[in-house]
Amino acid sequence: MNQRKRKQAVNNKRPKVIPFSLDATFFFERAVQSLDRFHYDKALKYFRRAVEYEPDNPVNHCNMAGILSELGRYEESNDILRSVLDRIDPAMTECYYYLANNYANMELYEAAEDALVRYLETDPEGQFLEEADELLDLLHYELNRPTKLATIKSRENVYKHDRARELLEAGRFAEAVRILEEIIERQPDFLAARNNLGLAYYYMGLFDKSIQTISEVLDAEPGNLHALCNLAIFYQHSNQGPQLGGLLEVLRKTVPFHPEHVFKLATTLGIVGEHREAYRHFRRLLRSGELAGEPSLHHFAAVAAANIGRFDDAEKYWLQAQRLDPQSEVPPFYLKKLGDMKSGKAAPPTHYHYHLPFDEQFRKWEQSPELVPGALKQDPLIRSSFFWALRHGDRRTKVQVIQALGLVADEEVIDALKAFLVDPEEEDELKRVAVLVLRSIGVHDALTVSFGGRTLTLEPRRKTARLPIWDSAWQTVLEIAMERMAGRYDVVQQHDMMTLWVDYLSRVYPQVPKLHNAAGWAAALEYWTAKMHRQTITYADLVNRYEASQASISRYANRIDEACGIREKLKLSMALSTFKEQS
Repeated sequence: MNQRKRKQAVNNKRPKVIPFSLDATFFFERAVQSLDRFHYDKALKYFRRAVEYEPDNPVNHCNMAGILSELGRYEESNDILRSVLDRIDPAMTECYYYLANNYANMELYEAAEDALVRYLETDPEGQFLEEADELLDLLHYELNRPTKLATIKSRENVYKHDRARELLEAGRFAEAVRILEEIIERQPDFLAARNNLGLAYYYMGLFDKSIQTISEVLDAEPGNLHALCNLAIFYQHSNQGPQLGGLLEVLRKTVPFHPEHVFKLATTLGIVGEHREAYRHFRRLLRSGELAGEPSLHHFAAVAAANIGRFDDAEKYWLQAQRLDPQSEVPPFYLKKLGDMKSGKAAPPTHYHYHLPFDEQFRKWEQSPELVPGALKQDPLIRSSFFWALRHGDRRTKVQVIQALGLVADEEVIDALKAFLVDPEEEDELKRVAVLVLRSIGVHDALTVSFGGRTLTLEPRRKTARLPIWDSAWQTVLEIAMERMAGRYDVVQQHDMMTLWVDYLSRVYPQVPKLHNAAGWAAALEYWTAKMHRQTITYADLVNRYEASQASISRYANRIDEACGIREKLKLSMALSTFKEQS
């Protein structure tokens, strides 16, 4: 054979040679095969070789530690695990769980507890949560005491979500929003949290944000029933008819199995006016017996029945709600109205809430204002209806709501009123009432307000004063003053007038004089406001505009001065100005 042929023959044989590569992957696969055959010594040898090829790969080190643990060589295993945490990858928090197991097998239960606590408090994934629970039980038994845990990191979002739900149920919507936003920032795929965030925005009247948030849930999970129901309600209240119509076609065909889902669908259909479908689902729930002891469910069934003309059924359900909840005012109220519903004199209720209608609540509270704070603090449905009315009620209702919220004066209310002040869609006059209420409940910091298309900052109050109540007669004086001063004084000057009025009332409370002549008191407030801003004004200037006598205006102005010392302050201010000019 000549040289050319020999070369060709060699080339023909080369493809039959299988390359043999020794690397970490090769030894890892050999180790796994040995483990499958329970050849732990060989598996350990192969994992050691894998570590030699990839010394910075923590997985191979942990595998080697696992084999040593299976062989009962716990101290050697722990040395490797500590090496991983100290030198190679401190974020590999599952090593603490492996350490805890090893210590428990060595009967070093204190050390096992320390390692397990470290695992639970630092591991974000929670891969070994079930096993950790079992180990906690063992340690509890061996140490004869429970293990103290600050938190379980992998469950932090779940715990916080539960807390946010509690806040929603308690009507503390702004606080719930803060927690839910934090959860979603950390865990964007937590759809239940995102759903509840949309609901919280809705309760606060923030419709655009609520629809956007629920749409994000449906982008991730198009069949999410809670999101579909929430979106239907949002469309209903934002008058998005075409979008609602398409969504209702889907909801009418939906027949959920789980009672919670049936209840959600039924109440949603009722709220959007699909009372017949709602009634069908409420009856399903009541027949199943699981929720038959809930008075609110019987009330909802009665509302749906009344709206489709089944008044006998409505009566039956309201009577059952009354038997289940004899302390509630709701069933008796509607049973009393039932005759008018049948005759057509009164319309059936359109809202699906287990509390009295909004107007009825106000009528009661006008007679007994001391009941307002308790109702708003204790009943989240009433509370949510107030926040709703603050955003979407008529002008008279908004005034009532702002004043009623002032009786609660908690952080949630303050946040809601501050947000109201910067809403460009709200009336300036309503914002002035909100400013007054905020000042009267002790909010003395600077307030940002959108007035007349401009954003202004109202200076902080220097005097601290707190009124435990806000009387409608006081409000009447304020409204007269604001009406007569409109166009003559700027926003800051009107704010100073409101501040003066609250200051006066705070100083003389509870001996506030009878305000029979509201216009005269309002004129006195304008008089001192003009003086404080160095505007020329006399009592005679105010007589015609306020239709009050000069003697009355003068008398009320003197009373305000006696309490607040305005003349002395003006003299001091003038003296200081003169001193500055001379210097």
